Amino acid sequence: MSKLPENKRFLDISDYGRPLAQALVRSLSNTPVSSIQLTFAFLVAGMIAIGCILKQQFALAALFLLVKNILDAADGEMARQKSHPSYTGRYLDSIFDFIINLGICCALYTITNASLPIVLLAFFGLQFQCAICNYYYVIQRNRVNGETTSRILEFKQPHAFPYEKQSVVNTLHTLFMALYGPLDYLVLQLDKKAVRIKEFPKWFLSLSSSLMLGFQLAMMAVFLLLDLADWILPFFAFYSLWGLVVILIRKAVVQND
Repeated sequence: MSKLPENKRFLDISDYGRPLAQALVRSLSNTPVSSIQLTFAFLVAGMIAIGCILKQQFALAALFLLVKNILDAADGEMARQKSHPSYTGRYLDSIFDFIINLGICCALYTITNASLPIVLLAFFGLQFQCAICNYYYVIQRNRVNGETTSRILEFKQPHAFPYEKQSVVNTLHTLFMALYGPLDYLVLQLDKKAVRIKEFPKWFLSLSSSLMLGFQLAMMAVFLLLDLADWILPFFAFYSLWGLVVILIRKAVVQND
């Protein structure tokens, strides 16, 4: 959780892979491996997991989902360790997450008896849940001088860092907005006043981390290891209700100053 100053860090239940990610980055710190390469590595791990689901090799699928989560944390760790943040990596990370989530839903649809509406609801749920948590987390990072590559509102194209191409950033930003813009706008409309919060309490951020991708992958891994693949899509189709509860808790308990 190095995206936040040390005294502002909270218990992020979705970030269980961080210690292994940090160890991996330390082992690679004196190598030419870049954060972008780690981002592509987590895409590969996710695609392998999808292939394992299709072959109904559920233990291997669970393993590669967790490997994907570790590599997903490692790319940001590498960028921060080398003082080399980039919008290219930030947008690729989210675009690859979208691709992997869609692939997982399609793979589960192929091997289970889930109906198409359940598949669509599950995919929407995966994206919507992450959008809610990310909204609050990014607000917090911007309020307490944390990592600011992610912005509260992503609607405007950012200025590329000197070591990346503006044209690439522009292209990736356009794709990112096509994939995530509608959901981000929906979350903004559901809780506009959250942007006025000076600082969220740690307990609330811990609560909202139960909506984040790392937690979702852990739940998928558990279902797969228990040979309950049929339950995954229905579970995430309805888990979005918890996201709405988190928003209501913010409105009722975490008040604007």
